[in-house]
Amino acid sequence: MADKRLLDILNESISRELGALTTYMWQHVMAKGLESPEPSEIIKKTAMAEMKHAEKFAERLDYLGGVPTTKPSPIKVGGDIRAML
Repeated sequence: MADKRLLDILNESISRELGALTTYMWQHVMAKGLESPEPSEIIKKTAMAEMKHAEKFAERLDYLGGVPTTKPSPIKVGGDIRAML
């Protein structure tokens, strides 16, 4: 098994990615009534990218013998589209 510090860093990274993807997912859902759907689609694509990042960290952690966390870092929800972007 890998050094505990490395496993902790990978789990912290997973936690941040889970928090980010959840934040972006909710921002995408809440971005309604905009003049253009483009900002909402940008946010949606960003959420998907964050999910892929979390997956890569989880794969590395699993390979090294660790157990990936399921707890996200703090999730920020709400605000106007400018704040979201």
